Amino acid sequence: MEAATGGSDALRTARRAGEEYLLQRRLLRTLSTGELVGPWATRFAYPFRWIYSVLNAAEHFRAAALHDEVAPDPRLAEAIEVIRAARRPDGTWLQERRHPGRVWFEVDVAPGEPSKWLSFYGTRVLAWWDGRLTPG
Repeated sequence: MEAATGGSDALRTARRAGEEYLLQRRLLRTLSTGELVGPWATRFAYPFRWIYSVLNAAEHFRAAALHDEVAPDPRLAEAIEVIRAARRPDGTWLQERRHPGRVWFEVDVAPGEPSKWLSFYGTRVLAWWDGRLTPG
């Protein structure tokens, strides 16, 4: 939204507060116990819709870091390794589930099949993290 509207100090402050909340939890753990927030955090499905996963969170951090022209935050490392571990030897990510709810038309594959969209986002996040995509 900031890139489209030019943003504001209030919007930027709110975004960064939300990001800090997630970063303190390394995108996938509770702050109090360090336990995984839930199995859904490490299961990937496209379209992202409303269900959280470390892949769509990492994609947000990628876009935000490029917008802010900053390097990736090292607290993303564990989440990045979850994303990397989900990549299959052929470089794709599998559609792991379908989100509940009505859809007007299908935009991706059935669960268990390689997803072009998850592969796109996973590849893009890992390329950014590995330093092949730099800010600016």
